[in-house]
Amino acid sequence: MPGKLLWKLDPGAVDRLAARLPLGSAVISATNGKTTTAAMAARILGGRLRLAHNNSGANLVSGVASALIAARDAELGLFEVDEAALPEVLRRVRPRAVCLNNLFRDQLDRYGELEHIAERWRGAIRKLDPDAWLIVNGDDPQVGDLAHKRERAVVFGLDDARHAAPALPHAADSKYCLRCGTPYVYAAAYVGHLGDYRCPACGHGRPALDVCARAVDLEGRDAASFTLVTEEGERRIKLPLPALFNVYDALAAAALTRSLGAGLDEIQRGLEGFTAAFGRFERIVIAGKTLLILLIKNPAGANEVVRALVTRDVPPRVLIALNDGIADGRDVSWIWDVDFEPLLDEDRLETLIASGSRAAELALRFKYAGLEASRLEVVPELRRALDRGLALTPPGEELVVLPTYTAMLALREIVTERGFARPYWESRAA
Repeated sequence: MPGKLLWKLDPGAVDRLAARLPLGSAVISATNGKTTTAAMAARILGGRLRLAHNNSGANLVSGVASALIAARDAELGLFEVDEAALPEVLRRVRPRAVCLNNLFRDQLDRYGELEHIAERWRGAIRKLDPDAWLIVNGDDPQVGDLAHKRERAVVFGLDDARHAAPALPHAADSKYCLRCGTPYVYAAAYVGHLGDYRCPACGHGRPALDVCARAVDLEGRDAASFTLVTEEGERRIKLPLPALFNVYDALAAAALTRSLGAGLDEIQRGLEGFTAAFGRFERIVIAGKTLLILLIKNPAGANEVVRALVTRDVPPRVLIALNDGIADGRDVSWIWDVDFEPLLDEDRLETLIASGSRAAELALRFKYAGLEASRLEVVPELRRALDRGLALTPPGEELVVLPTYTAMLALREIVTERGFARPYWESRAA
């Protein structure tokens, strides 16, 4: 609210507040993972720098304004920024470093096709101060290309073909050459369209990696480890988060903080001491049972969550909550591009609960996926759905919940009211 008020009364105040930061600002944007990447970067840098960080996830201009107002003694601004708001924020805060992780199809009713967002990003980067660092995910064709012919650029990506998918998923987004339109050929496809790509017609492909992850080991729903490779040396990172997309987030945070002066030891300590961002692989203990919350919001992210869940074994109980609020996107057709089918193992999955304002559409999706009616329960009201899921969960076991954004906020409010979690704002202040 403070940022919204300031933004309306005096839009130029954001520019002036950002200009007062002694060490300038760093900006992080992506479709998936910007909250986690920013939180990782804050963990790495927060031990020695006072940060103005919009850690609530309010990532529009008003959220950046609120963070600037709240941290009057800050030295460095660290802002996660909505992908559509990025050009405006870059123009106002004039950052010394910009980290861009990925672009996936998301909330088409708000943003349009991702090529539209990519074009806006290209225009914003053309206007970026030549002295500013640009850190990009080279495994994403639209994002990696932004570093072309830019001197102060750092490119990061994965380099472990053991974790490549056998083919691009059917819902992959950026699969056509940016230069000539020919389909890319992938030596390795890691997450959606992210990977080692090359155009067989004109030769456009993944740029050389300055920072990469090798020897990646995925440890089910609990952790991942990888070797962080940089020009300065290597470090073996034990990340307390699972899945390849969290490895990408860790790489982004490492590459960004390295450009801001962090050493490898500092980066390693920060990443290994990190705890899950709000609603992203967050575990909450409820009366001897564990609630595992994994945010889903688009096909690419949801597919990776499913992939992480089934890496070792399919969970017996899953609650999926689909809302269609403004922050979720009114169009929920994206659920048909999510490969939910691996979750539906008839020998492991006992019950799937469909909840949220669009629970009926979700239930229809699972009916077409072949889930028997005996294993599917439709409970639109989230509070009742949570109670049902917990009732089905034996003591000492875990209930997996996959909510969209507003459902995640509502879910966390419920468990906070019941005394099983601290209020979000209180936990952020601490």
